[in-house]
Amino acid sequence: MLKSGKFTDKKILLIDKDQVKTNDRTWCFWEQEPGFFEQLVYREWSHLDFFGEGFTATLDVSPYQYKMIRGVDFYAYCFSEIARHPQVEKLFGEVKGLARRNGKVILHIDDREMDLGDPVVFNSLLKEKRSKKDIVLLQHFKGWVIETETPFFDPGKATLMDFRIDQRHGTSFVYVLPFTEHAALVEYTLFTPALLKDEQYDEGLKSYINEYLGISTFLVKEQEFGIIPMSNRIHHFYKDGIYNIGTAGGQTKASTGYTFRFIQKQSDQIVQALINERPLSSIPKPPSRFRFYDNTLLHILYHDQLPGKQIFSTLFRRNDPRRVLRFLDNESTLADELKITSSLPTWPFLKAAAKTIFP
Repeated sequence: MLKSGKFTDKKILLIDKDQVKTNDRTWCFWEQEPGFFEQLVYREWSHLDFFGEGFTATLDVSPYQYKMIRGVDFYAYCFSEIARHPQVEKLFGEVKGLARRNGKVILHIDDREMDLGDPVVFNSLLKEKRSKKDIVLLQHFKGWVIETETPFFDPGKATLMDFRIDQRHGTSFVYVLPFTEHAALVEYTLFTPALLKDEQYDEGLKSYINEYLGISTFLVKEQEFGIIPMSNRIHHFYKDGIYNIGTAGGQTKASTGYTFRFIQKQSDQIVQALINERPLSSIPKPPSRFRFYDNTLLHILYHDQLPGKQIFSTLFRRNDPRRVLRFLDNESTLADELKITSSLPTWPFLKAAAKTIFP
């Protein structure tokens, strides 16, 4: 909104728990063209290693670039830009309630109640009330930025997925993002209904670094931990007088947890609608077939009907990686999707599809 220059006459209130300044997370995504946050891209790769079940390859995804943005750079840039615009007010505290009441928006933050009048409200706080029909997998991950004395890494390529690790907890893989020959982010990722104990993430990381990277001596420079819910629940863009964005507005892909680029695409649609004075209800929803695909795969992973290791290995072994990335971005054609679906094991997916349609 600020970059567009079209909202200089509007007051904007930004509410957050605190002003984060640490490198507490990393966002990874792929694009063919420079994106809105291009200047923040810390590293990018067009060649990605994949280690799966009966399939190992270096994938050439060009013209896509697999990009990485560090949290600390993102926060610094955004708050610096926001500070240049006096019409933006920042309010920090824990939001305990937000609702419309008698035509007004009432905010409960920390121990205060505030009447905000009648603004347009965008909310990214996820508050879930689950039913028995809901499937919820957690994508949870712990990452270490490690540094070595001797060169170990190839900065020219990253590891997208390495499934060689133990799968006893469920679908588990590691990805590796090299910064230099001496430093990389190593991320241990799982798709399971429950979290692990903290020491189990550490054990998984140590084991992978020692056994598969062949590194016995290293220094942990930074750590990060995150949880992304992967659910078949419908998250409404507009509900009770409030527009929901981010994961709260359904921008997390249910089958993979990818969120960052979906948020950017939705944000652009919202701003264009506001600039052109179109109702936000005119923003098109993603084609329903993608939700069907996601829920089918989510059903299989949740009920452990096929190992995730086998599914993703088959997906990349039998398809051009660019087709897979288009599919995961909800930008594939029906022809792409026919090739994708026909490459996967037929019977388990048919059964899961039937359960998805007729729960």
